[in-house]
Amino acid sequence: MFIHLGGDVVVSKDEVIAILNTQLMKKTEVNREFMESAENDGFINPITERANAKSVIITTKNIYLSPISSGTLKKRSDEIMEVVDWAQNGEPW
Repeated sequence: MFIHLGGDVVVSKDEVIAILNTQLMKKTEVNREFMESAENDGFINPITERANAKSVIITTKNIYLSPISSGTLKKRSDEIMEVVDWAQNGEPW
């Protein structure tokens, strides 16, 4: 299954390691250092400008800055899991 991160970016749910709120990422030195290092190494793929980013999505291949909130992305992820459960159990409701 896939999660739409914003713009024209879609990633496999299996690749997602973490979906984080950008405000929380800015609060600690270790998170700021992590993001700086990732940017210097070319792992950051901005879907939106850094100032407009609401979430940071860490995947097995890249790090994305998304204009969609971490809460909304989590809901999308949960909805995907519900669809998978329904498909496996044969109970749509």
